[in-house]
Amino acid sequence: MTADAAAGLARFLRTEFGQPVQISNFSGLSSGARRTNVAFDAETTTGTLHLVATFVPSAIERAPVGVEAGVRELARAHGVPVPPVVAVCTDAAYTGAPFLVSERIDGETVPRKVLRLVHAQGIGDRVADQVGAAMATLHTIDPHLAPSQLPGTPTGNPAEIMLTELITGVRTLLRDRPVFTLALRWLVNHLPHTPEHRTLLHTDLRNGNLIIGPDGLRAILDWEGTQRFGDPMRDAAWPALRMWRFHEDAREIGGFAARRAFIAGYERAGGVFDTDRFRWWKVASTLWWGVGLASQAAAHLDGTVRNIVMAASGRRISEIEWDLLMQIRPTQHL
Repeated sequence: MTADAAAGLARFLRTEFGQPVQISNFSGLSSGARRTNVAFDAETTTGTLHLVATFVPSAIERAPVGVEAGVRELARAHGVPVPPVVAVCTDAAYTGAPFLVSERIDGETVPRKVLRLVHAQGIGDRVADQVGAAMATLHTIDPHLAPSQLPGTPTGNPAEIMLTELITGVRTLLRDRPVFTLALRWLVNHLPHTPEHRTLLHTDLRNGNLIIGPDGLRAILDWEGTQRFGDPMRDAAWPALRMWRFHEDAREIGGFAARRAFIAGYERAGGVFDTDRFRWWKVASTLWWGVGLASQAAAHLDGTVRNIVMAASGRRISEIEWDLLMQIRPTQHL
């Protein structure tokens, strides 16, 4: 974070709090293609606040920061563990990008550090159970209460919508890869009906977007992809993909524990787990990730985004093919 951005942040908070604010102890938490998170202390006349600022450039916002803040506070009000939002700034003039400020919650977020902590403490089942319970709590919220600007429609079958997108992606980027064609055929043949209950979805609730401490799950992060009126098994399948296990392949849910612990928490908190729908969304999500990797590689090759990380994405497509074959075989275990 630059000195100019720090000054802009202090200026905004001074107006927001209605009192002098002095900022100190900057520490970058993460920096990716979409957003940058910075921890800092805000000293006011009433005390010191330990905060995190999340900066999201307008050009790549998936949801305006105000909308994200709204859905986060809705989830928190219903009992989902989410860092409280302190302030929202939609004016890029202060720091060069819109941002939101949240209370800072201590804990690990880097996936492999998370797994080292979890297994050293012997709390893998507890964390998987807590993640399941938090997800079910989110899914029990009436999606009509969420900000109307969020994507999602109460009509149509979410699985059919996803399948249409996948067919287009495979035909455009992976038509020469037989495994993807085979997986698409499996998805067509096993297409589930419209779910009985449509729910609010996080869409990226997995290891890497969690704050974990020795006591287990402390908070869920990264709400920019939230959707309304989705199939709850889409959310449930996402943390079970092999890519989010970080070499702990035997522990299906985020490298934490087996599925049974997750289901126990999910159902205890009011969720209804559907094994067949879960499997369909797991295959669909794996294929979706393969299309995404192919898109990144193509962007490097055609010069849209010259980046070694984008280029390296292409070599992972074969891993996705193996995952798909293991998932659609009659005795699937992934």
